[in-house]
Amino acid sequence: MFRRRSDDASSATALAEQDEKTLSRDPQAPKGRPTPKRSEAEAHRRTRVTVPKDRKEANRQARDRMRTEREKQRTALLEGDERYLPARDKGPVRRFARDFIDSRWSAAEFFLPYAVVVLVLSVMRVQSLQVLSTLLFMAFFVVVILDFLRLGLGLRKALRERFPDDNTRGVVAYAMMRTLQMRRLRLPKPQVKRGERP
Repeated sequence: MFRRRSDDASSATALAEQDEKTLSRDPQAPKGRPTPKRSEAEAHRRTRVTVPKDRKEANRQARDRMRTEREKQRTALLEGDERYLPARDKGPVRRFARDFIDSRWSAAEFFLPYAVVVLVLSVMRVQSLQVLSTLLFMAFFVVVILDFLRLGLGLRKALRERFPDDNTRGVVAYAMMRTLQMRRLRLPKPQVKRGERP
């Protein structure tokens, strides 16, 4: 009588353990194959890198790799290829910010040519031209600051509407630095025309 009960109890516990195993098993895991050990998975993932024994040869290979990476980045900056852009230019948020700036006129992009004109006027020994150059520089500086505010606030609003869930930290400052460059010198190259909204 004791044996029968203990046999029933042991068979019931065995069934419960088997049910628990089947319930805890991931339904997407392949059957009949044990999970590989971590060391095996890492070894499988890792690709073998052939390191030359000669130090000069290793340095030459490293230089060649760096040269090809730089060339890929340079062509990506010229053509706008997202795959090889530097990390600071990657992503749809940064692309939108570039297109937003490139599609609009800004006073800041004329800052360098204007500064050259003001510098030439200030070098002349005519007192009135020197005073005029200082006043022109101050006036242009105020215009640039107002233009920064206009573009920055507009971009911030557009980013909130277009990318409400994405991280937009630092994007406005990135775009404002782009406005300081003349349009033809900007990298990555502008992908939109003036007046064309992104």
